[in-house]
Amino acid sequence: MDSEINTQEKLQQILNTLEIDRKKIAETYQTCYILFGLTVLILVIGVFTGFAAFGMICCLLPLIIGIVMYFRIAEDAVEYKSSFKRNVVGAALKGINETLTITPQSGLPEYEFISSDLFSTEPDRYKTEDMIGGVNEKTSFYFAEVHAEYKTEKQNNNRTETEWQDIFKGIIFVADFNKNFEVSTVVRPKNFGNSVRSWFSKNVFNVNSSAIVQLENTDFNNTFVTYSSDQIEARYILTPALMERILDLNSKSDATISLSFIASKMYIAFPLDHNYFEAPIHQTLLTDDLLQNDLSIVKFMHDIVHELDLNTRIWGKE
Repeated sequence: MDSEINTQEKLQQILNTLEIDRKKIAETYQTCYILFGLTVLILVIGVFTGFAAFGMICCLLPLIIGIVMYFRIAEDAVEYKSSFKRNVVGAALKGINETLTITPQSGLPEYEFISSDLFSTEPDRYKTEDMIGGVNEKTSFYFAEVHAEYKTEKQNNNRTETEWQDIFKGIIFVADFNKNFEVSTVVRPKNFGNSVRSWFSKNVFNVNSSAIVQLENTDFNNTFVTYSSDQIEARYILTPALMERILDLNSKSDATISLSFIASKMYIAFPLDHNYFEAPIHQTLLTDDLLQNDLSIVKFMHDIVHELDLNTRIWGKE
């Protein structure tokens, strides 16, 4: 109890200090917006009064001041956001599990994203951040926000236009499965192509030479398609109990999840639109529900270990 009180007091002190920084940044941004608005107003008045050239000269001062202030405060804003993640989110994570840590500038490496076999198109543009990791009893795990895209090109009036399409946007969760798999087994949404919330590109769905695995659970087969080049190992992994747990986990997700079992790891992809763990600038930090949404997703990811019963060690690594 004393430890929890000390953690709350420490967190409140950090928030009080950051709130001072936030107000300074917010006020500076507001001043910049006023200066930019004044610049536009002077130009408009100059045009309508027939003194456009004079108006352009007069607007230079507020424009230059606004630009200088904007870029100077931008550096403070970056440090403020980074400090929020390290100190505020970092301290709050300890309330869920003492082993949890956040590394804001780190994420899921692109090579691991590709090797997870969850996706059949390699990204042309890849962004990842906010790696959170820890240990839940016997099971180590980590997860991060990922946004992966591929590009398409089309001709328009003799010009080549590049368009970016999502491969995946959301959180990828990785856990130690305590078993070295001989081949990869992949579980993907069955009707992803017809779903409005589809998170796979429509023209990239193939799973090399893997065959579809028909499992005994009808609900599971109606929700997912399972691929593996080793039918026996796939059934060995996807026990009746685990399939039920995956279905239950999927029911708690906003969109259909996808899983893969590679080497000794289990990967789960959760399609999500929200960007988590970002510090507000124009809203106060001193509210009771400041981290409610962020911590709820962390708790959800943390509890996957229990949801899928990963601490029950029925296998040993060879």
